[in-house]
Amino acid sequence: MAQAQVDTQFTPSPESLFVRIGGADAVKTATEKFYERMLADERVNRFFAETDMVKQKAHFGRFLTFAFGGTNKYNGRSMREAHKKPVSQGMNETHFDAVMENLAATLNDLGVPDDLIDEAAAIALSTKKDVLNL
Repeated sequence: MAQAQVDTQFTPSPESLFVRIGGADAVKTATEKFYERMLADERVNRFFAETDMVKQKAHFGRFLTFAFGGTNKYNGRSMREAHKKPVSQGMNETHFDAVMENLAATLNDLGVPDDLIDEAAAIALSTKKDVLNL
């Protein structure tokens, strides 16, 4: 299971989205539930056909931890680099929208308040151009 990794030298701000959604445990649960949805979603699951899902979940958990303010360090590939292959396989705005929908539904199912879901969506939306290599 993906483990959200919090930098022990960094204390997340109490105002960070990471803290407000429930910290590492919430990110871990959200990551698991999100990929259950993604793998069941025929609009996007083909992009994971050859993916090591253990590594993918771990990577995504670390990314969410960083993006939501749980750490100030992120050592993963850039969004452009990480999504080159799916873009070459035809990933486009429709697929990005499906991912956004699955993320929002996952957070909603976990009882995250709408205002925090909107905040998470805004963060995810800010990556759109890089994810789609536009």
